[in-house]
Amino acid sequence: QVQLVESGGGLVQPGGSLRLSCAVSGLTFSRFPMGWYRQAPGKERDFVAHITTAGTSTYYAPSVKGRFTISRDNAKDTVYLRMNSLKPEDTAVYYCRTDNYWGQGTQVTVSS
Repeated sequence: QVQLVESGGGLVQPGGSLRLSCAVSGLTFSRFPMGWYRQAPGKERDFVAHITTAGTSTYYAPSVKGRFTISRDNAKDTVYLRMNSLKPEDTAVYYCRTDNYWGQGTQVTVSS
């Protein structure tokens, strides 16, 4: 059974940082590209970032490029999302995804 479990969300002030983690089990992690998505209240789920299997290429939504960094550790079957210079508009539930599998999400709230 494939499982994706996100963690690391929370409440942070504008300008602050968080690192999200997504631990994956039930598949050969190193063979799968990984992505992060987010869904704000009342909005559709949007793409945030993507990383290839070996981590050699990454892609970002324009709204987060330069502030967020996606990375992975294939030895730990985990993908990360480092978020810096957070803004209130980054508030959302963040999900990791691979293929047709999604995690349950972790809430990120940016507020003073």
